[in-house]
Amino acid sequence: MEHKNGRGGKERPGSERPGSERHGSERHGSERHGSERHGSERHGSERHRGAVTLRGEAIPATTADQRLLDSRARADWKQKDAWRTLRILSEFVEGFDTLADLPPAVSVFGSARAKPGSSECELAERLGAALARAGYAVITGGGPGVMEAANKGASEAGGLSVGLGIELPFEQGMNEWVDIGIDFRYFFCRKTMFVKYAQAFCVLPGGFGTMDELFEALTLVQTGKVTRFPVVLLGTAYWQGLIDWMRDTMRVEGKIGPNDLDLLRLTDDVDEAVRHILDAGEISPAGDGAGAGQVQGFERSVD
Repeated sequence: MEHKNGRGGKERPGSERPGSERHGSERHGSERHGSERHGSERHGSERHRGAVTLRGEAIPATTADQRLLDSRARADWKQKDAWRTLRILSEFVEGFDTLADLPPAVSVFGSARAKPGSSECELAERLGAALARAGYAVITGGGPGVMEAANKGASEAGGLSVGLGIELPFEQGMNEWVDIGIDFRYFFCRKTMFVKYAQAFCVLPGGFGTMDELFEALTLVQTGKVTRFPVVLLGTAYWQGLIDWMRDTMRVEGKIGPNDLDLLRLTDDVDEAVRHILDAGEISPAGDGAGAGQVQGFERSVD
């Protein structure tokens, strides 16, 4: 995977980007959160579907993913599914075209339900800032909670902040710290972007969605679909029970390989997390014949 921008000394083009005056206290001090950001009081809720904005009663009761995956609507398959492939293709094209020139990046995951000022949000904000200072763009799901905190940290540190949103049946929306935002209809298109344009995953405390991203990343690394992708868990108190179960149950029963837990790094230290990503493999400048993000190996990290 090639990137036109490398890490280190070189300043990211557009660092004096329009709207940078919003990257201070005035920006995050504004009351632009929650439902107040989603349309006027007249319309109430708001949903984005690609280039289309829907408000109020125009919002359908189901999402594109629900309609695609609902096996009860079999009568529609022949008439609608073939056409859906064009919409799916358009999402891949939109994502690839928008993110093609993205500098080296790290995807950060965590709970949308985390409250501002919570320990996990503070950790995510410090992580976003540290990644930005190391020369990485920060990619999140674009929502609130941990995602917003990571985007905020990266943005305030002068880094590029990316949000990959998803159409959901409940309100979420793109947080205000996102510089480049894409709204997806289909989870699998969005998931591809998280992996394709990142050199590593950092996973903070979260729920089912966070677990989904974590185990998908581990599966891709374990099966060789991606090249030894660093996966860092931040929050030892939260993750230790899961690590213990994977070691004492999954590994003992032979459900995973004896060295598969080496794919994870567990820490509370933001600097250690960033250093692990940096040490895992140098990012090759575009055009030198080596793929960006190739890593040279892992040290034993979880026992």
